Amino acid sequence: MSINGYLTILSSNLIIRDSEKEGITRSINTLQTRLRAYFGAEIEEQFCFGSYTRGTILPRKADESSDIDYMVVFNNGFGYKPETFFRKLKDFAKAKYSTSEIYRDSPTIVLELNHIKFELVPAYSSSLYWSKQYNIPAPRSSYADWMPTDPNGFNSKLTGKNTSEKSLIKPLVRLLKYWNTRNGHVYSSYELEQHIIDQGYWFDNNLRDYFYTAVASLQTFGLSYTDANKVNSFKNKVSQIRDYEQRGYEANAESELKTLLPNI
Repeated sequence: MSINGYLTILSSNLIIRDSEKEGITRSINTLQTRLRAYFGAEIEEQFCFGSYTRGTILPRKADESSDIDYMVVFNNGFGYKPETFFRKLKDFAKAKYSTSEIYRDSPTIVLELNHIKFELVPAYSSSLYWSKQYNIPAPRSSYADWMPTDPNGFNSKLTGKNTSEKSLIKPLVRLLKYWNTRNGHVYSSYELEQHIIDQGYWFDNNLRDYFYTAVASLQTFGLSYTDANKVNSFKNKVSQIRDYEQRGYEANAESELKTLLPNI
């Protein structure tokens, strides 16, 4: 099998499918119904955002920490501290999911079910000229309590890039996220996806080419010594695989790639 063929099959296997997808859909619908029943008119909106809505979330068999970002927009958020809404969401989770693991992981309340994990993000909305602005809890290092966000704005950027790049960006994202999770999440999911769509792939024709370009351009600035070593080792190994392939040692290249990114 060629390097491109192996990467194509692996990226396809990294898509959530069948019973897992159905289970997640049921869990989202149940969460939505329970939030509506518990809070009533206190909630203005509720919706998924993040990698699940972009189609770049990994299945649990590839990443046990896969989670779904879920925004809960309260009607009366302005003037309140985020802590008020963290408590409300935690109380909701304890009341409606008493047997599940529930904990705080700023800026979210994590609800861990047996097949998926939800990260509940409290928010409130405000009008900004002709559009709506969402505000979520700011990092603890910030002087502000809330910060503005566009929860699904990145989706259109990634989708646009995927369309203009032969529909190879989403498969590429899944491949690099798979490496990332196997190495202790060196990068955040958002950082990795942002890096991938920021690259130019002018001379690349297939997933293999895109993979080589994206890996070679990975940055280590700001990473710990340990994580920087993981990235450099990854880049060196991929460079070696590329060298094997160029020299006609296809079997060696494939063997090294399967060790680096085993199929699931």
